[in-house]
Amino acid sequence: MATITEQFESLQSRSQHALRDRSAVDCIRIQVGSATCENAAGAREVYEEFRKHVAASGRDDIMLHQTGCTGRCSREPIVGILAPAKMPVKYQHVTRELVHEIFTQHILGEEPLWDKVLDGPISEPAQHEILYCQSRRCDLPGPSPLAELLPEKLRQAGVAEGTVRVTAASCFGACGKEEVGTCAHLLVRPDKTLYRIHNEEELDEVIRQHVVGGQVVQPLTVPGKTVGRKFFEIYGDVAFFNRQTRVALRHNGVIDPESIEEYFHYRGFEAMRTVLTRNDPKWVIDEVTRSKLRGRGGGGYPTGLKWKMGHEAKDPVKYLICNADEGDPGAFMDRSMLESDPLNVVEGMIIGAFAIGAEQGYFYVRAEYPMAIRRLENAIARCREWGVLGENILGSGVRFDLEIRLGAGAFVCGEETALIHSIEGERGQPRVRPPYPTERGLWGHPTVINNVETFANIPAVINYGADWFARIGTDSSGGTKVFALAGKVQHTGLVEVPMGTTLREIVETIGGGTTTGTAIKAVQTGGPAGGCIPAKWLDTPVDFDTLSRAGSIMGSGGMIVLDETDCMVDIAKFFMTFSEDESCGKCTPCREGTKRMLEILERITQGHGVPDDLDKLERLGRLMKNASLCGLGRAAPNPVLSTLEHYRDEYLAHVTDKQCPACKCVALLYYEIISEKCVGCTVCARNCPVTCIDGERRKPHVIDQARCIKCGKCFEVCRFDAVARK
Repeated sequence: MATITEQFESLQSRSQHALRDRSAVDCIRIQVGSATCENAAGAREVYEEFRKHVAASGRDDIMLHQTGCTGRCSREPIVGILAPAKMPVKYQHVTRELVHEIFTQHILGEEPLWDKVLDGPISEPAQHEILYCQSRRCDLPGPSPLAELLPEKLRQAGVAEGTVRVTAASCFGACGKEEVGTCAHLLVRPDKTLYRIHNEEELDEVIRQHVVGGQVVQPLTVPGKTVGRKFFEIYGDVAFFNRQTRVALRHNGVIDPESIEEYFHYRGFEAMRTVLTRNDPKWVIDEVTRSKLRGRGGGGYPTGLKWKMGHEAKDPVKYLICNADEGDPGAFMDRSMLESDPLNVVEGMIIGAFAIGAEQGYFYVRAEYPMAIRRLENAIARCREWGVLGENILGSGVRFDLEIRLGAGAFVCGEETALIHSIEGERGQPRVRPPYPTERGLWGHPTVINNVETFANIPAVINYGADWFARIGTDSSGGTKVFALAGKVQHTGLVEVPMGTTLREIVETIGGGTTTGTAIKAVQTGGPAGGCIPAKWLDTPVDFDTLSRAGSIMGSGGMIVLDETDCMVDIAKFFMTFSEDESCGKCTPCREGTKRMLEILERITQGHGVPDDLDKLERLGRLMKNASLCGLGRAAPNPVLSTLEHYRDEYLAHVTDKQCPACKCVALLYYEIISEKCVGCTVCARNCPVTCIDGERRKPHVIDQARCIKCGKCFEVCRFDAVARK
């Protein structure tokens, strides 16, 4: 009978044959993103238009390739053109009309449209690009950092200015324990060559032989498929991407999410093969524990410890659940992973099931994610077909199968005991703990629950090692964290960075700062239950513990940037409105506390607040944090308490002065026409919906404050800045 390794190698060979039959090595690849956000921006129409052009051309060396979402939301649809021995070119905001230009000028005419490229326009494209790792673990011994050394070495070698682009990048994942602090890593594009260099002499050799001479320096290359390497090869020239360290998202925008063959090509199921071959659940749990992986769903509980508790449970029937009930406003990390790389999450669940001894697992996915559900169904079906899910996986004797359960959109079902009740067909409400789900969970049996991102990290931990994963992060939390960056920031989308990265690095370096040009006022992390961190604390490292000390939480990864035009009282009211609406009502502190806090906030923003209201908000918030049944109620006051602490002056302005400094609370706004500036053009009067502006033509106008509904139309249409908003 074939061994586990033999069966795995047979599947690898099967996938290689399938991929070889589909495309030639020297073909031109047109890569089109395909996910909910991409399709909403028009990616389906773009893909279909490219298909027509390829068919009409009669060329058999052009291949259309579907990938998942890269996470660059504000630039979609994104199309990549990957030609042999040439720099990958990515286009943004691609339309059906732009498809024709790309196909005729770039693909057929070999003249890229540099004014349409991602983060363009580009005037002088480089022939080569050298990406160097800027991780604190990577650099050459000596007085000069690599950032200064590389340009100088290129000049000394006689390389013409502008022909080679030098770019700082995040970790390539190429460091072993023995290499840390002794070497640097360079990725040379478009040749896709990763080098490990230890001194200036080796750097000179790479520049002389490869950059100038066109010959790869084989002794200095790093073999194999390091984590995130393929992503850097394609997207390394884009500043939004090259400062990220992609582990959970390493396949997003790279592979076809519906192709198990492509997943096998990128080390798919290697981690599962390793685990099944070792046949030692305790070794798996030890690796996950040493990796310092903590639950990415928000609680930050050590994953290895949770798995150990599940493994040690005596009940022979155990369950494993993937929590994909992503309900935070503006958060879409889990959805992106399920739509772009579902097989990675499935593999992580198989490994987790082996570790705890479960034979049945469940995906709990909210029904609002139809594409994620469809791709999960496809992934599960393909895994069963290929023998990596179900009975006797790879001939190991291990049995594990998966089913999908749909959630109805209740935010509270992200809490694990409420989620369990929902799967059981009951009302999704939390229960008192202990007993914890690892003791008594689904249908009374021990149950381990982790979220999508946690499982997405597991194959990388096994493939690349627990020590490697732990070194990426901080002393207390290993690895990376994915954030959904949104709000008043130039580059919105998914950002994956090492634990310990500062808020400033995420918001200003990767996010590009605010869109309005005004100063950053705060960063709200952790979704509706998170707090607002003031701009003066932007150098705070992002970690479970540091964010908690700052009055916020990690949450599942929402991150909203606020600027000086935002009213912090209004922001607190917005999130409390959500929490009050989503409270399940089971416990009094949350059911009544959210309603009473929202009533007070509404009074304040309506101009009816009194000084005692601020003390009431603080007392109610502390009570909810101490007495609520589940995490929703305990964290719901965070937006209010954090804004009260850091922006109390804004609350006082609302309460005592009856003014909104940010001019966002409509009831507190006051519009007045400045007579010295008014020319009597009558534009404001003609646009006023309640005709409350009076005055003769060519004479100053006046607003009747008794009739004004404060809609702001006069302020918007005045061309002479004659309307003051206070």
